[in-house]
Amino acid sequence: LLKQKDKNVRFVGKLIKMDVKDIHVLIKIKVYKFLLNSIFVLILFCIDRFSKIYVIELAEKTNVFEIYLTSFLNSYLVWNSGIAFGLFSLSNDLTYHLFTALIVLINLIIIYLAIVTNDFRKYFFLLILGGSFGNLFDRLYYGSVPDFIDFHIGNFHWFIFNIADIFITMGVFFMILFELIGNNEKKNV
Repeated sequence: LLKQKDKNVRFVGKLIKMDVKDIHVLIKIKVYKFLLNSIFVLILFCIDRFSKIYVIELAEKTNVFEIYLTSFLNSYLVWNSGIAFGLFSLSNDLTYHLFTALIVLINLIIIYLAIVTNDFRKYFFLLILGGSFGNLFDRLYYGSVPDFIDFHIGNFHWFIFNIADIFITMGVFFMILFELIGNNEKKNV
């Protein structure tokens, strides 16, 4: 017979005996990890927000939308109603709202993946999430996303993007890199 304070817990297919205090400690650890992950996403979101607010206010105060920084980098404020890097810029409100709903759904999937992932890939999902939240906020608040980083070589200009796009791209890049390296290591074992 189990004591009143003991509790049987099913853990990965095995029945183990845990003290109620142990369960409380596990819950505290989960809550602590959730808070740390949320703070990480919030920091990314704030970095993106502050950069966009700075560029927007600068453009409004000076009425200058393009600033030449270096021979390969400009700050050029544009409003993107499409998705990443200005792709699929649309004037149709229905399509815009469908894309926004799709972005919300993808964010929910990424949140789920970040919760169930227990290795460092979690931080790749959190990078993507922090950037995605920044751009989603802009879509909902402004009706489009302010992009302002204009990287170019000579007269060849890449898509104009923002800090959130950098976070998203880094998360996706590292996720792909991890999968490629991880799959090669599995094949070699």
